[in-house]
Amino acid sequence: MIRGRVHLNCKMQQTTPPKSTPSDLNFWQIWNITFGFFGTQFGWALQMGNTSAIYEYLGANPEQIPLLWLAGPITGLIIQPLIGYWSDRGTPLGRRKPFFLAGAILSSFALIMMPNSGNLWMAAGMLWILDTSFNSTVEPLRAFTGDRISGEQRTLGFTMQAFFIGLGAVLGSLCPWIFSHLGFINDVGTKTAIPLSVKLSFYFGALVYLSCVLWTALSTGKSPLDYNPPSEEEQEPAGAGDFFRNIWQMPKTMRQLAVVQFFTWVGMFCVFLYLPPAIARQVFGATDQTSPLYTQGIEWAGIFIAVYNGVCFIVSLFLARFAKLTSRKFVHGFCLLCGGIGLISLFWIRDRYFIFFSAMALGMAWASILSMPYSILADALPEEKMGSYIGIFNIFTVVPQICVALGLGWVMSAFLDSSHLLAVVLGGFFLIIAALFVPRVTDVVEDSSISSSELREEEIRQLAGDRG
Repeated sequence: MIRGRVHLNCKMQQTTPPKSTPSDLNFWQIWNITFGFFGTQFGWALQMGNTSAIYEYLGANPEQIPLLWLAGPITGLIIQPLIGYWSDRGTPLGRRKPFFLAGAILSSFALIMMPNSGNLWMAAGMLWILDTSFNSTVEPLRAFTGDRISGEQRTLGFTMQAFFIGLGAVLGSLCPWIFSHLGFINDVGTKTAIPLSVKLSFYFGALVYLSCVLWTALSTGKSPLDYNPPSEEEQEPAGAGDFFRNIWQMPKTMRQLAVVQFFTWVGMFCVFLYLPPAIARQVFGATDQTSPLYTQGIEWAGIFIAVYNGVCFIVSLFLARFAKLTSRKFVHGFCLLCGGIGLISLFWIRDRYFIFFSAMALGMAWASILSMPYSILADALPEEKMGSYIGIFNIFTVVPQICVALGLGWVMSAFLDSSHLLAVVLGGFFLIIAALFVPRVTDVVEDSSISSSELREEEIRQLAGDRG
């Protein structure tokens, strides 16, 4: 395994080797480090499964929904790299924890306020706050995982992260259906009535979100990396120049993965925007959001989301072993292909139970999306800039979402007959395109034909060529 990769700076100088991280953690230590993702994904699943429906309850039409979702990618584009950069440098209170704790508090507040929105634009404003605080939580948590888990345990760490993301999403997605079947009656008599089951789910989600992040913060103790960020010699000068220099000097593996991420997240954002209304209208036959069939369809979409996250939960238990038997690239490409086929198959399915086969295929893709790219990337990054580079890497998950938010409404109106279902099917084709780019990615650990020195020489040649 290649460790302690040398970072290439503008002066082509070798930096001080990064401080070491624990190489042998027990199961429960890794559990505590990654447990916060259960809470973040619980809240995120509520947002993904219900925001489009909330917008339609408040009077939005299908072409408006992508623009109303623009908050997520815009805040991700700005917040994730900045939070990653700042958390690398640390604060007197610590390196990662102050950031994800502050994000968790704000996220919990936004989850409480979101279903109480009185009009469409208030709901859109709450989504801006929710996405900003969510990004402020998740980016430092991802870097925290990379800080605390190193070496051969890194794939296990990111896989356990996917495990908690899957489990949290299952329970978060089921919440409205559970509350509805516990006897909390849904008031859908008017277009602006947000069901009581949705409101209670968001309140409970706020509690789970904050509690789980607090558990990670309090159970992981102190680490030299938390309170002793890289020295002044290891850090390059702060400022915008440093940020753009990091983008300019992205490792080769990161650039290759960026292409895969772009097409992956075009596809997934189509799912996030339109899957629940597509199921309500195409499978249940709802004609508008005031129909009881619409509410039943949205709740059933929550079960669909729970199923694909449940499959993610199960598959994540075996991804690390599967990757050892084959390769991380093979696993990721195969899972993306399955997810794309599953989404496309929805075009022909009208039975509410048969759609779960599509959900299982999507769950395989989701398990890999949440772990394999980050596992491959982490081994190609200098550890002293892990947070900065992961934040930059996440730009390639939000830029495609911005493209979808700005352009999909027009595409739906011009080519898809404003069909929610066709937008979801389109997302499946983009997942297949992403899968086709995976074999082009260089995995610096698994590709035995590339040594650390050869990779460094190649990056120097490419950087010199780019500047020439």
